[in-house]
This record gives sequence, structure tokens and C-alpha cells, in this order.
Amino acid sequence: MARLFLVAPAFIVYLVPVRADDPGAKSTIAYVQKLQTSSGGFLAQAPAPDMRLAPTLRTTSSAVRTLHYLNGSIPNQEACAKFITSCHAIDSGGFSDVPGQKADVASTAIALMAVKELNMPVDKYRAGAVKFLTENARSFEDIRIAAAGLESIQATSPKSQAWMDEVLKLQNADGTYGKDAGQARDTASAVVTILRLGGAPKDKALVLKVLREGQRLNGAYGKADNETASDLETTYRVMRCFMMLKAQPDRVEGLRTFVAKCRNEDGGYGVAPGQPSNLSGTYYATIILHWQEAGMK
Repeated sequence: MARLFLVAPAFIVYLVPVRADDPGAKSTIAYVQKLQTSSGGFLAQAPAPDMRLAPTLRTTSSAVRTLHYLNGSIPNQEACAKFITSCHAIDSGGFSDVPGQKADVASTAIALMAVKELNMPVDKYRAGAVKFLTENARSFEDIRIAAAGLESIQATSPKSQAWMDEVLKLQNADGTYGKDAGQARDTASAVVTILRLGGAPKDKALVLKVLREGQRLNGAYGKADNETASDLETTYRVMRCFMMLKAQPDRVEGLRTFVAKCRNEDGGYGVAPGQPSNLSGTYYATIILHWQEAGMK
């Protein structure tokens, strides 16, 4: 009996989701806040003696948005804004992941999200960023993240239609994307991009069917290379699509349970159960739970 008594309370605590009004949110906020460095940027995870880490724009943006959804404060917001600015490449209009490096599409799009969240002067960066993304976004992943970044500052690219045409080339005859174990992820990623570019899915009902059928036995979603394992990054993509289509997966409690299993004692989340906490996993978990909670109201 004593053995069962020790296991049960731990299980109950483990399944507590993190919401802004939940006591568990305090430990998650503290976990994220401790990752801010003197430069204003945030580390991807807690440093260790055998690991060299430096703050990046992408991890900083994740931290800023996580704290926003949890109603937590940025310890040094002014320094954080300065760090984002230090990643700006004035000549190209884009942003790099680390100050002084070459600007790239993903970092530029993610920077726009942080600029908006931090109430920085969007107009200072808008024209240059739009130009940079328009000229450099070519692959699907580039187009996907560029559309997200521009949406965050309510901007559009002159190439929006051309981008949409590129995404539609990947479409199956029935309006879905990908195949087999990766179909839910691929369909969600493409449909979200199309919606952000001003389009609509060919068959909304079919898209929702694919997403719901793609939910795995563990309650979440995963990549094509593994039919059983799930991860928060893929689950985030699928839940983003559900959110934009104003729908929910069939097994909401299964989803919540999976997210809870990714939570660690330090208040952060790994991208999958048993993995160490990092900012990416913590951001994905926080926003997934936020969307799921909002969808139930």
C-alpha cells in the first residue's frame, strides 16, 4: 500500500496542465525567466558544465511568447529588445539567429513575432523584412514560416499568390498533403500556410478528418518516420490548424495527457516524454494547452 501511495500523488501532479491561472504556471514562468542572459537574449535550455550555449533570436522569441501566454514578465525587457535589434541586418532588412551572422528567412520571420510581442517599432522593420522574405523564401518551410511572420505584423508579400501556388503543387488530388503516418503533419502545415496567405482548404471536412484520424494512441501527433512516436513540435503544427479551422481533435484528454508527460520537475517541457526541458518544448506545450483551453470555451 505504501508503494501505491507514493506513486499516485506524483501521477496527479504530473497531469496538471499549465495555464496562466494554474499554480503550475509559476514554475514554468520561473523556468523560462532563468534562461535570460545578461545580453537580454534567452538560452535554449539550462546550461550545464559540459555544454556551451549562447542566446539566439529564435529561443528568445520562444521565451517572449511563452511568457506572454502565461502572463509572466520578462526579467529585463529592455535588454531583450536590444538583443533582437542586434540581430537585425540593416543592409538586407532581415534578421540573423545570432548577432553578426548572415540573415535568413526563418530568423527574420521569427524576429517579426518577437518585435510585435515586445511592442517594438514594427514600422522600423516592416519594409525591409517584407522585401527580404519576398526575395528569399523559396522552399515550403521558408514560405510557411515567412507567412507566419508577416501575419504577426499584419503584412503581406507581393509574392503571396506565387507562394500559394508553390504550396498547392504539393497537394494530393483530394486536397490533402503528404501520406501515411506523416499526412496529418503535412496537411496541417500546408493548410495553415494557405490560410495565412489568404486562401482556403479544398475540402475543410476532409482536412479535419485527416487531422483527427492522425491522432496517435498516445494522444498526440508525430512525424512520418515513426508511426507510433509523437512530439510537441508536430502536435503544435496540427493544433495550429485545428485552431485556425475552429475545431478540436477527438481525444482532447489524450492530448492533454501527452503534453503533461512532457513536463519535467524544473517546470519546463521536453519536446517528447522523457526528454530534458528546453524552450522549444516549453513554448509548444504552453501554446497547445492555451489553444485547447480556448477551444473548449
